[in-house]
Amino acid sequence: MTFRFSLPPRSRMTLAAALLATTFLGGCASLFQPPVAAGEPEEQVLARLGPPTNVYQDGNTRLFEYAAGAFGQYQYMARVGPDRRLISYQQVWTIENFHAIKVKQDTKEDVLRRVGRPTEITRYARIPFDAWNYGFKESGVWNSQMTVYFDDSGIVQKVENGPDPRFDDSRFPF
Repeated sequence: MTFRFSLPPRSRMTLAAALLATTFLGGCASLFQPPVAAGEPEEQVLARLGPPTNVYQDGNTRLFEYAAGAFGQYQYMARVGPDRRLISYQQVWTIENFHAIKVKQDTKEDVLRRVGRPTEITRYARIPFDAWNYGFKESGVWNSQMTVYFDDSGIVQKVENGPDPRFDDSRFPF
């Protein structure tokens, strides 16, 4: 007994597209792996990641910042030790890192070393504070914006979380 399975032409196209996508995505598995590993020499890290957008000194280690870009929601830092080998490479725009910012104590430099440069800087004359906005993907789900407010001496005065206005569709009704 022979069993024949037949699909309508439209379903065959859908199945073919799904199989093709699966084949291509299988090759993308390496995209979800860290591009560098602890212990790699600094030269190899730079060769694989490219030049950092900023470099911050943090004690006897250096932090290589790889900025997210205007609409990016993730930012990475590579920590290189005094032996010029990679200690860690991690995504730094996390709720834990933002909550670790100390109000009335941390400076702009402390914040830069913890989470890197913001996606936007705004000056509020009425407060008067500088606001550093970080658009990030909170818990990997929500389009959020963390704002860190600094007084004129560069000390953190407030840290505030809310929805990221860059992704507010209600402003565009069409």
